[in-house]
Amino acid sequence: MDNLGNAANSPISMELSQLNERIRHESAFVDILTNEMKKVIVGQEYMIERLLLGLLSNGHILLEGVPGLAKTLAINTLAQAVQADFSRIQFTPDLLPADLIGTLIYNQAENRFTVKKGPVFANFILADEINRAPGKVQSALLEAMQERQITIGDSTFKLEEPFLVLATQNPLEQEGTYPLPEAQLDRFMLKVIISYPTYENEQLIMRMNVQQKFQKVQPVLQTDSLLRARKVVSEVYMDEKIERYILDIVFASRNPENYKLKDLQPLISYGGSPRASINLALASKAYAFIKRRGFVIPEDVRAICYDVLRHRIGITYEAEAENITSEDIIKQILDAVEVP
Repeated sequence: MDNLGNAANSPISMELSQLNERIRHESAFVDILTNEMKKVIVGQEYMIERLLLGLLSNGHILLEGVPGLAKTLAINTLAQAVQADFSRIQFTPDLLPADLIGTLIYNQAENRFTVKKGPVFANFILADEINRAPGKVQSALLEAMQERQITIGDSTFKLEEPFLVLATQNPLEQEGTYPLPEAQLDRFMLKVIISYPTYENEQLIMRMNVQQKFQKVQPVLQTDSLLRARKVVSEVYMDEKIERYILDIVFASRNPENYKLKDLQPLISYGGSPRASINLALASKAYAFIKRRGFVIPEDVRAICYDVLRHRIGITYEAEAENITSEDIIKQILDAVEVP
């Protein structure tokens, strides 16, 4: 990035200056939206920021944490703050694919089948406790999450933009959970791990719930403003050095021996897919946008790397036996790959 500012009056420098100004103007809603969510969500700034990243980069988000950490409440609050259609689906072991996408119903009066659309036809889908439903239900979401369309019988329906799946899941160690298929996991841009609130924040949460003093969330963002902001995010400048940095990180997860990480080879069953590279680039641009910058720096990539990659790197039984997680592997990769 250091060659960007060498010539203050160079075309790139002038373009970046204009882009920075435009981003400052277009990103004004970020603080407003964040403050609106903070009316209800105490603490959890990390989770709120990640939800905004998904919103800006058109990426689905998976929130994982034990019950009671406001995962569902956060997604509900975000949907209220954005003027958009919202649908909540409670995933259970007896759920069927037709319960999500809809089905064909025979109309006796007209002597033909008609399409009854399911709850997935909305802008925001809250897939609550997504890993409590079996694999056949997960597969019903694959087309919607990737192609942004639904096929029912012979008919295919395009889903309206924005379309985001915001899912919550309990840790796999909990009773009655199913591991999500790799194809499903890979369609989530970010997997965000939610931790317990701090002592002071939990005191505020307890006080709010005991006194039943909850502020009402107001809609502060319209969908057309969001779609316009996404176009600006896509224009955030990414130098070729940053592109190579992203590719090096992803390729190191596939072929660690090429990056002097031979010790990782027996610990990784599979590395990041091309979606990992794409989503790392998109999320880095959105992170730069939130930070009011018109260009991506290596710190942006590192800041969101764990969320993009933790569910895309498979670990072997050997790694599990040694209590090594995908996050440990990501840390070693970030330490080994040269920063531009």
